[in-house]
Amino acid sequence: MSVDKSATGTVYERFQGTTEFQELRRRFRRFVFPMTAAFLSWYLLYVVLSGWARDFMGTELFGAVNVALVFGLLQFVSTFLIAYLYARHAERRLDPVSDEIRARIEAEAAPAAEDAK
Repeated sequence: MSVDKSATGTVYERFQGTTEFQELRRRFRRFVFPMTAAFLSWYLLYVVLSGWARDFMGTELFGAVNVALVFGLLQFVSTFLIAYLYARHAERRLDPVSDEIRARIEAEAAPAAEDAK
């Protein structure tokens, strides 16, 4: 990682331009943006069906359980599933890169902190 130490700004501002930091952001966005779009689409489908397909959503599946109730409960399931998938993605693809970047930032910031004393 090459950081221009003569550049102005804080150590964090200088690290934002590095290829490693940009790769970390790319990996984050590559997971989060599609997952957010998928979840919002799924939620919008639930809202639209609840508003305009009342007969379908009111269809009883068994006992007092209808399609709307199942869709509503699946909203919770999908939320927890996305949280689990993100945690797994972060552990495998984001944390190693961010740990490396943090270590380099701390190593560069340490001498500056010593000089300030």
